[in-house]
Amino acid sequence: MKKKKAKTRKQKIKKEVIGYPKQLQLEQYFSTPIWFADEPKFVDSLNKASDKYIEASKKTLKPQIDERNKKFGDKGDMGHVFHSTTLIGNPNFAELQNYIGATAHNLLGEMGFDMSGHQLFTTEMWVQEFAKKGGGHHTLHTHWNGHISGFYFLKADESTSLPMFEDPRPGNVMNLLPEKDKTKVTYASSQISYKVKPGRMIFFPSYLPHQYIVDMGYNPFRFIHWNCQAIPKGVLNVVQEK
Repeated sequence: MKKKKAKTRKQKIKKEVIGYPKQLQLEQYFSTPIWFADEPKFVDSLNKASDKYIEASKKTLKPQIDERNKKFGDKGDMGHVFHSTTLIGNPNFAELQNYIGATAHNLLGEMGFDMSGHQLFTTEMWVQEFAKKGGGHHTLHTHWNGHISGFYFLKADESTSLPMFEDPRPGNVMNLLPEKDKTKVTYASSQISYKVKPGRMIFFPSYLPHQYIVDMGYNPFRFIHWNCQAIPKGVLNVVQEK
């Protein structure tokens, strides 16, 4: 007698979509702010005031550039960045310096720092221009001796160099996963850049790593850079007494 085969019934298993539990709330910590604004009112006067500083830097570097061109062929000023001496104390830049100092003080307060016992100083401010022949750039760095740093662009457009900022969290950079879409800024982004134009001003915490991509030399690229530091008033009193 043949045994009847047991009827098997195929069970359809529903695949549940796993997502966030409804009660899960997002909180963000340890984020890094970057602020920017367009303030073109300083551009014309500061371009004129900074001309002499750039010309002085070019004059200083000319022997070095000439020597290189003799050895390796005439490449003009390719690859050079012309730095000024300090702009602090020059009355032509006083209004910008005051603007920077007041803004940086307020930004530190907005970040949650108690500024009542500190006085903020613009400790460094200089202008720089990238070479006409292109190649000017800055490698990745931070400003360890400041609290707020920033840029003010005098000559710039879509064809020039621009600042690029990198994720300051070492642990995150060590374990990077591929990004879904590099054209969008997301939690996965490890680098961001800012478009530049005359009058654009950018403030950022001095610990934030930043660099300038290689300039192609299509158009002039000039900007002012600064560092601001908050110093305890008690330290200032001791220094003043001495």
